[in-house]
Amino acid sequence: MSKNSRELVRRTLEFSAPERIPRQIWLLPWAENKYPQELKQIQKRFPDDLVSAPALYTRPLQVRGGKYTRGVYVDEWGCTFSNPQEGIIGIVHKPLVGDWQGLDTFEPPEDMLYVDEDGINRFCRDTDQFVLAGHVVRPFERLQFLRTMEQALIDLMEQPSELFELLERMHAFYCKEVEVWAKTEVDAIALMDDWGTQQALLLHPDIFRQVFKPMYRDYVEIARSYGKYVFMHSDGHILDIIPDLIEVGVDSLNAQIFCMGLEELGRQFKGRITFWGEIDRQYLLSQGSQAEIEAAVQSVWQHLYAPGGLIAQCEFGLEARPRNIQAVFATFDKLSSSQGGND
Repeated sequence: MSKNSRELVRRTLEFSAPERIPRQIWLLPWAENKYPQELKQIQKRFPDDLVSAPALYTRPLQVRGGKYTRGVYVDEWGCTFSNPQEGIIGIVHKPLVGDWQGLDTFEPPEDMLYVDEDGINRFCRDTDQFVLAGHVVRPFERLQFLRTMEQALIDLMEQPSELFELLERMHAFYCKEVEVWAKTEVDAIALMDDWGTQQALLLHPDIFRQVFKPMYRDYVEIARSYGKYVFMHSDGHILDIIPDLIEVGVDSLNAQIFCMGLEELGRQFKGRITFWGEIDRQYLLSQGSQAEIEAAVQSVWQHLYAPGGLIAQCEFGLEARPRNIQAVFATFDKLSSSQGGND
């Protein structure tokens, strides 16, 4: 790992001709369990420049089960996930707020506001990596976890007054949580909401702009007030709302860039936001050939590199092949080396 990883990422976010493209691998326990030796080799050869801070708290969180284990997992909010497969997270079938009378007893998990600031700061000081907050803010997904995905989408179409009461409580909590993490020495705050299918948004962009965009703006403003960057992940075809994310101030976006089209993303957004990966995990990482991986990475570089504005990220998850993960990072390194990282 470069001793300048933190500065490397900052220069990337500022489009300041970094010496090479920073890298990060996302791991699911499935990959750690299935390919432990191959993973160790990949991490040794291509160490991460970005890392998430540990989620340290001074109060015990009320969880039950394992997030990535088969069976039932109850998270910090009390939402129940059913998981039929080891190594990935499950789905909420039973709502925590099943009807609006449930608002009377609903309370966000205040224990999550008591982070171990000293422990987190020690972690940040002991690494040269760029450090993301150890917990993500996810208002759209949290609504789905509280109400189930199906009911949440109905709620957002019908928009009863109780929906906005629930969202207001949730948002107020998330604002506090962003500030708690922003007071630590992490480099960036992390947001996460999956907004798209593979063809389009789950909802009309006007609903996003009316309900959720103001929330994101608040989170970014809090982060900025403490000098932090803002990173966001969103799966699916989200082309219609990327301008909104840029407008509110998101610095770096992890998205399924291949389903939206690299040429179109580059035409609209190159040099305006940093693309935090990713390489297609539906076909390329699981089934692609070495030549296909190399061609894909070269296309990402061609259309999105600014100079800067690009992080070599991919997910080592379900059915991904170790050799393809390695090929992703090797190709990015080769491109950085051959073009000096700043052409």
